[in-house]
Amino acid sequence: MTTRQLLGICAISFAAVNASAQEFNSSAIFSHNDYKNPVPFFAAYDKQVGFIEADVFLNNGKLLVAHEAAEQDTTRTLQALYLRPLQDKIARNKGNAYADQGKFLTLMIDLKTEGAATLDALVNSLKMYPSLIGCPTLRITVSGDMPAPQLWSRYPEFIHFDGRPGVAYTEEQLRRVALVSASFGSYSKWNGKGVIVQLERDQLNAVIKDAHSKGKPMRFWGTPDMVNAWIKFMDLKIDVINTDHVLEVSDFLIRFPKNSFRNAEVHTVYTPQYNVKRWKKTPKNVILIIGDGTGLAQWYSGYTGNHGQLNIFQLTDIGFSVTTSADNYITDSAAGGTAMATGTKTNNRFIGVDPKGASLTTLAEKCKRNNFNVAIISNGDITDATPASFYAHQNERSKSEAIAQDFTSSNVDILVGGGEKAFQSRKDNQNLLTALASKNYAVSTSFSSIDTVRSNRFVILEDAAVVSKIKGRKDFVSRSLTKSLAHLSGQRQPFFMMTEGAQIDWGGHDNNMEYVVREVLDLDQAVGEAMKFVDQNNETLLIITADHETGGLSLLDGNISEGSVLGNFSTNDHTGIAVPVFSYGPGAEMFRGVYQNTEINKKIEKLLSLR
Repeated sequence: MTTRQLLGICAISFAAVNASAQEFNSSAIFSHNDYKNPVPFFAAYDKQVGFIEADVFLNNGKLLVAHEAAEQDTTRTLQALYLRPLQDKIARNKGNAYADQGKFLTLMIDLKTEGAATLDALVNSLKMYPSLIGCPTLRITVSGDMPAPQLWSRYPEFIHFDGRPGVAYTEEQLRRVALVSASFGSYSKWNGKGVIVQLERDQLNAVIKDAHSKGKPMRFWGTPDMVNAWIKFMDLKIDVINTDHVLEVSDFLIRFPKNSFRNAEVHTVYTPQYNVKRWKKTPKNVILIIGDGTGLAQWYSGYTGNHGQLNIFQLTDIGFSVTTSADNYITDSAAGGTAMATGTKTNNRFIGVDPKGASLTTLAEKCKRNNFNVAIISNGDITDATPASFYAHQNERSKSEAIAQDFTSSNVDILVGGGEKAFQSRKDNQNLLTALASKNYAVSTSFSSIDTVRSNRFVILEDAAVVSKIKGRKDFVSRSLTKSLAHLSGQRQPFFMMTEGAQIDWGGHDNNMEYVVREVLDLDQAVGEAMKFVDQNNETLLIITADHETGGLSLLDGNISEGSVLGNFSTNDHTGIAVPVFSYGPGAEMFRGVYQNTEINKKIEKLLSLR
């Protein structure tokens, strides 16, 4: 055996043992009964699995691949299905099992007929393939009717063996053990649903610990074979995932890093005072916070990530909004935003217009007509669909320059977000920021100016300030909200504020759990600031909802004490599921129940007595 081969064997053995400190990847996949796949060898090989299993029968000098003796087919030989394809791959990979020299492959051959004769036939067959037995990243391992460990030394060094738990191997024998395998049913009756009972978990842990103490990866056969089982096995540090569903496990492991997240930055939540007796009968002001793409699963992922606490989960008035658009079961942000902004269902991609394209009066416009001050804030592009639905009228959401033009005639008092290009780097060469300045707006393309602006009418747009939380965005939403509230509450007129957390939606489209959780927690901190304002003001109603859910997120596992969560996204687009509506302050009880998204607008207009 060469030094490189020995190092390769050690790498295979210890890579799986140390998997708990790394990400599980395709090297942990054991393609059980691989020959039963529609495309034996190649399907598993293309996923770069770590283990491929073939059961063999010795029949008239040939090694036939089959599960039962009655299934033997003289055309399905070990050489045809596995040895020759492997030889071709190794030749293409310049002597390695995979093109990636860091990837190792174990060909597990389960001896179904009398061990000594079958193993002798296997050795003779392998000698016909010197590239296989000389490959430093391929290991030939036998299982099934194996010879006793004390006889292993009779066989060539290129033959390795499937170990068993509880066996006192000598040092030399242990060197020939590729991995340790055992029947799952001998230690647990778990069917893959729910949790493994503690007694059985302890028994499994003891076997795993024994294998790891020998420096060997652990595999169980006869296991439940589903997502919940794979998760639990990874948690148990079972190094090798025995599966009949190679493609599904491969996809699960590929997506696992983006589907999982552990949050270490915990924020303290605010406890609302619920001084209901001090609240006015109806609100004077309304703060509407829209978490774009935020369904209940997104909120709960944030709750888990924040170690079991969220500001929004302190609220007791909860309803659900049905988000369908006029022309589709699944809304987009344009139709969803327009429904809340105008009280009318419209087509997807339409902003502030009805299904025929006629302009609708927005909530912001009605508020201005009734002598309210209005603020619109987003941690995304301010001309994107949701914020635009409150001030613009266009039959296509992508018309960002036309949407920006609409703002100049909206009379909205405060606008904060990204999207400066649509205002000052336009195809028509207009500079709308200059035009707004001439209308007595304080205008800035630096978000830091929000701390020093003195005017009660201002537009602050800076793209660099609205990058994602992952890329370093600071407390943009909370600062925008609190600074704007300071301006609005310092005036005699009532106010309406719409604040959007735009990028929860972006995390859903990206199917990225960390993205979603970080954005949810950022928005929740703004919710906490709004709750504090309600308690200080007593005549402001706070509403938090979403335009739709994004990603079809389900939560597969988590640990609240650790702030870790594992999700699964069923789509990279929106879904039709109803979204929660939370409310706090005078009139909050009106938002209980289940209703169409248009009712949010109608309830607000009724409470504010808008004409």
